Amino acid sequence: MEKIKQDAGRKALGEFAPDFAHYNDDILFGENWNNQDIDHKTRCIITVVALMSSGITDSSLKHHLENAKKAGVTKKEIAAVVTHVGFYAGWPKAWAVFNMAKEVWAAESAETEMAAHENSMIFPIGAPNDGFKQYFSGKSYLAPVSKEQVGIFNVTFEPSCHNNWHIHHATKGGGQILICVAGRGYYQEWGKKAVEMKPGDCINIPANVKHWHGAAKDSWFSHLAIEIPGENSSNEWLEPVAEEEYNKLS
Repeated sequence: MEKIKQDAGRKALGEFAPDFAHYNDDILFGENWNNQDIDHKTRCIITVVALMSSGITDSSLKHHLENAKKAGVTKKEIAAVVTHVGFYAGWPKAWAVFNMAKEVWAAESAETEMAAHENSMIFPIGAPNDGFKQYFSGKSYLAPVSKEQVGIFNVTFEPSCHNNWHIHHATKGGGQILICVAGRGYYQEWGKKAVEMKPGDCINIPANVKHWHGAAKDSWFSHLAIEIPGENSSNEWLEPVAEEEYNKLS
């Protein structure tokens, strides 16, 4: 980690209170923040918790929320931290911190989340899956891994995106295998409950089975789609997944 340097104390109080400026810049943000006994992300979270517990919700808290975000604290993580501390430090304090945290994390764009998702796996996200976009509820992306012998594609779904019900037809052989490589999503066969998919999970889809798959509401999702060779193979795209049924999935 890059060494933390601070000069805010000297800029604001260097002449008026040089000792305080020294302690702030060289001791607190110098020796203390550069101590390696606690990782930087954890130190940022602890600082936010301490300020929230003390009822300090001014610019110093915003500064440390921004530090936490830079250290890799996600929106889900900061929301969980503030909610947990709210039970112990006070609900009004949680409201105050949430109002500030929303501003800090508002700039976390879909592009940033997409880049973080891509960095979490060894396969590329690929190009927008425009050729099949009419069969998806949101944006999806396609990256060919192999087009020889057996077709293998990395398919990526943005949060909430999922494909329509569909069937891989074949008179012999055929079907598909899905292997989750990043994020969290679902697979469901007609007449059965949806199955959650996390990295490493594998789904074998027989030929001629009606099904759908896609991302959870709060997560990007990528899986390898392995096309099993078969005779008289074809794909049949059907109706979208019922919104009320999809929304029941957590």
